[in-house]
Amino acid sequence: MPPFTRRTFITAAALAPALAAPALVRSALARTSVLTVASLLGEDKPETQVWHWIAARLEERLPGRFRLRIVANAALGGEKEVADGARLGSIQASLSTVSTLSAWVPELQVLDLPFLFRDAGHLSRVVSGPLGEDLKARLADEGFVVGGFIDYGARHLLAREPITRPEQLAGKTMRVIQSRLHTSLWSAFGAVPVGIPITETYNALATGVADAMDLTASAYAGFKLYEVVPFLTRTAHIRSSGVIFYAGSFWDGLGDEEKAVLTAVSTDAAIYFNGLMQADEAASLEVARAHGGQVLEPDALVEWQKGAQSVWSQFEDVVGGRSVIDTIRQIG
Repeated sequence: MPPFTRRTFITAAALAPALAAPALVRSALARTSVLTVASLLGEDKPETQVWHWIAARLEERLPGRFRLRIVANAALGGEKEVADGARLGSIQASLSTVSTLSAWVPELQVLDLPFLFRDAGHLSRVVSGPLGEDLKARLADEGFVVGGFIDYGARHLLAREPITRPEQLAGKTMRVIQSRLHTSLWSAFGAVPVGIPITETYNALATGVADAMDLTASAYAGFKLYEVVPFLTRTAHIRSSGVIFYAGSFWDGLGDEEKAVLTAVSTDAAIYFNGLMQADEAASLEVARAHGGQVLEPDALVEWQKGAQSVWSQFEDVVGGRSVIDTIRQIG
């Protein structure tokens, strides 16, 4: 064996950093949590903008620890498909309405009860209290870790022809979220509810499979539904609440510091999202009008409210009893 010369030592020393570099790179990459994030709408809508905001704040707080792969325009499916993907581990984060997640946590339907919430402030106070904490715990048990509750705005009636009174819905085919509560609501007005995923709704309305639906003003413009249902009646029957959520399997793999920062950033992101949504709601109505949409005011709002009361009775046991509903009504 040749002697260990000074030249050999120098060469080995020079090579050492290069040999070590791949290990260092692998170590750094191992500390980066990559999230596939699903968004139903485009880059110009709050549903996607909020994730870019979250990504920037995470990079400020924990540089290099999180990388978000944001997939917009419902490329990963509608809310139900995204929720399924999160439970299976193929999607790590998204937003969702509580309507969709009530398939796993039926108690969430208390937030969907028609004409229960007076305005955005009332909803915010409710989800910030004990009820909100209870619902977060129930969602976590089902694999959805809530970063914050969000407010998509009020849901309004959208139709192919003008509808301002509840009796005008009799016999109309109504596209609904695949939820028993939403089915019960529109059945109470004499409509024929049909569950159709949001990604298939445009074609269903365009071809006459459905005559009407309900949705927020922001999503109405985001999906260009004014092209097929040009009449929006401002019933504001449901305050469309939702959550920023992370897949439980992803969350469980994070360290305590990462969880704390992600929670703090998501809490702030919910406030940011709500602000974006309020501005977007007004802008969306203008977009709809500019493309031929018409915004109508409902007649006989008391009759709309009266028809919805039967839903409260049907679901009071599901949501924890009438006392839960009464407590929400009393919150100032």
